[in-house]
Amino acid sequence: MTPEQKLKHIVLLKQASFGEFKLPEIINADNVDEIYAEEDEDCDLQDARSETRGGEVETNIPAPTSRHYESKSVAAQYVDGSWVGWTYWYGGGKHGEPEGIGWMGGACNLDCTEEEVTVTKRTFTIPS
Repeated sequence: MTPEQKLKHIVLLKQASFGEFKLPEIINADNVDEIYAEEDEDCDLQDARSETRGGEVETNIPAPTSRHYESKSVAAQYVDGSWVGWTYWYGGGKHGEPEGIGWMGGACNLDCTEEEVTVTKRTFTIPS
C-alpha cells in the first residue's frame, strides 16, 4: 500500500472503533480507496480523519513552514508494524482552517528505530 492508502485504512479502523460501520474483512491496495470513498459518503469520516490527523507520535523530522500556520511532523504505526509520517498543520488564529490543508497526499513511509532509555530523576529539598 502507498502511505496515503495506509492512512485511509487507519482512518477506517478508527471509524470502525466508533461503532459507525463494520469494517470489511479484506482491505488491501486494490480496494482501500474505494472503501474509503464509499464510507466517507455514507457515514462521514470527518471525526475519524480529525483524530488521525494529529498522529500517534511526534517525529524529529523537520516540518515545512508557513507564515499562516504552525506545523510539526507526526507519525502513526500501521497494522503491519510499518510507520507512516506526514505534516500536522495547526494554529492560524480565529479565522484559520489548518484542517483544510491536504495532509494524506504528502504522507511518506518512515523507518523507526526504538531504543529503551533509562532516565534518572532527582528531586532535591531543603532539610527541615
